[in-house]
Amino acid sequence: MTAALDNCPALVLNADFRPLNYFPLSLWGWQDAVKAVFLGRVNVVSEYEETIHSPSWAMQVPSVISLKQYVNLSRRPAFPRFNVFLRDRFTCQYCGLGFATQDLTFDHMVPRSRGGRTEWRNVVTACAPCNLRKANKLAAEAGMRIRRKPDQPSNHQLQLMGRKFPPNYLHQSWRDFLYWDSELEAG
Repeated sequence: MTAALDNCPALVLNADFRPLNYFPLSLWGWQDAVKAVFLGRVNVVSEYEETIHSPSWAMQVPSVISLKQYVNLSRRPAFPRFNVFLRDRFTCQYCGLGFATQDLTFDHMVPRSRGGRTEWRNVVTACAPCNLRKANKLAAEAGMRIRRKPDQPSNHQLQLMGRKFPPNYLHQSWRDFLYWDSELEAG
């Protein structure tokens, strides 16, 4: 049964019923969701068909939960490699082609060997061939041009961008709380 429950994450919504994150999607494992329910920290919005039992009680596993206390999100987004890819739409900023995450790198527009810093306004998404071609030169020196000048996105901008790239799996109970840029099904 535990293996089946491992496939039952709970979508975590803020107190305003919006996901804490879109990319990566804010999910908790079933154990954390159940613990939060018992501690009174969340409301259960939707449930899976799976039930967990103890000798004295039974409970359906939560599929969507909302926090009781609103969590203010940081105004400044974190600077992991993935957020750079998300800002740049998983597209090499030199050749303009889109790639899977594992096929992307990031490039310093002003190379570190020339004093360039690892920060939002100096780092762009690049495919490996373009990154190798540019090497430790400026783009113009390598005969390349940047497609879009990098900037520091807001959390809101990253959230909006994340909506354009839904994960491979979305449980049916989550769909009313996720607003992906796709056409609605006619009912």
